[in-house]
Amino acid sequence: MTTMTDTSNAARFREFKMPDVGEGLTEAEILKWYVQPGDTVTDGQVVCEVETAKAAVELPIPFDGVVHELRFPEGTTVDVGQVIIAVDVAPGSGDAAPAPEPAAAQPEPEPEAPKGRQPVLVGYGVSESSTKRRARKGATAAVPAAAAAIQGEMNGHGAVAVRESRPLAKPPVRKLAKDLGIDLATVVPTGEGGTITREDVHAAATPVPAQAPAPIAVEAAPAPEAPAPAVVTTVGARETRIPVKGVRKAIAQAMVGSAFTAPHVTEFVTVDVTRTMKLVAELKEDKDMAGVRVNPLLIIAKALLVAIRRNPDVNSAWDEANQEIVRKHYVNLGIAAATPRGLIVPNIKDAHEQTLPQLAASLGELVSTAREGRTSPAAMAGGTVTITNVGVFGVDTGTPILNPGESAILAVGAIKLQPWVHKGKVKPRQVTTLALSFDHRLVDGELGSKVLADVAAILEQPKRLITWA
Repeated sequence: MTTMTDTSNAARFREFKMPDVGEGLTEAEILKWYVQPGDTVTDGQVVCEVETAKAAVELPIPFDGVVHELRFPEGTTVDVGQVIIAVDVAPGSGDAAPAPEPAAAQPEPEPEAPKGRQPVLVGYGVSESSTKRRARKGATAAVPAAAAAIQGEMNGHGAVAVRESRPLAKPPVRKLAKDLGIDLATVVPTGEGGTITREDVHAAATPVPAQAPAPIAVEAAPAPEAPAPAVVTTVGARETRIPVKGVRKAIAQAMVGSAFTAPHVTEFVTVDVTRTMKLVAELKEDKDMAGVRVNPLLIIAKALLVAIRRNPDVNSAWDEANQEIVRKHYVNLGIAAATPRGLIVPNIKDAHEQTLPQLAASLGELVSTAREGRTSPAAMAGGTVTITNVGVFGVDTGTPILNPGESAILAVGAIKLQPWVHKGKVKPRQVTTLALSFDHRLVDGELGSKVLADVAAILEQPKRLITWA
């Protein structure tokens, strides 16, 4: 039965769930909380920063009130749809009752749920009542295999081994164990009712137990006072294990998916870019380019856009589901950027419509935003072709892997002074090597060669930016 107190309490406390911050992402890690219980928040105020598989994003709360509870600590990976914060929207209206956790008084028609477990919402499509956390009532109980299988699908996005006596742990703890490569069956639980805690997982990940007696065959040593480190290091520090998550996890999945889905072909050309370098120097003194950064990448980007305009079929995508080739009449130019969190590829929307000064401004903003870690998921969505500048690392060239969903990627090598035959004589000239990888399902060798040759021709004779445009 729902009492008046229950109803008013539910109306008083509002919960904010982890939103889908871009392109169907299923989880995010809480990097930092900007508020604590007791703080006053207003509609639109940023309460935390989270990192998805694509970028770090700040989350604003959509209502006013006083923070009552933070459901997860920093460093926890939370699935989309889980409640991360509870807010008292009617402070001062009496003694604050606990945040709504009606599971104990609101039975659910799910008899298969194990007695000793605590249902928590993970992912989509679970009833609203399961978003509330319940206190554990009993001690560890045996879990039937069928029920464990059902609960395993509810509590995670990956396969979980089913055992007749599955270790008791909350989904965030299971996620942590998976990231650290720890088998929960080997972890000694210290939580209430035999529950495995985050500290237990960290203790199992280190060669020395962090707390509580644990019958592990390790040389006896005093319990350390410092908390377990985030990076797990083996005995003797001969190896270091780093959890694969966030941007690095997304990069790995994207590269594997691209490399083993799209048949890559890479072609190379070495070109004299002396005239391009002279143009860059002249543009730096041009009043129309004042306030924007002018560098060789700007001219290379413009050259690629002109080459695409001359060979529009290269700007396409392969639709496997519908067995169609999608011709795109716009160019969202991706620029691969190395950041502290890993490689990301934001793109300039409708780059084909921009003038040279506009393109320079867009490149500058894209690079600065990426370095500051403020690139949004939307800025990385919808790219059509990409440029990766490996030359900044002193590398001559490479065989770049396609960004998923795109048809071509151009790698630019280091520009070096080399001996070159110019007008019948060997002279020192500024030379670079370009590499174009393309999806051979939709780009034939002839088309790919034409695109690369056009880019090279423009860089050799930049006046073609005018005559060919």
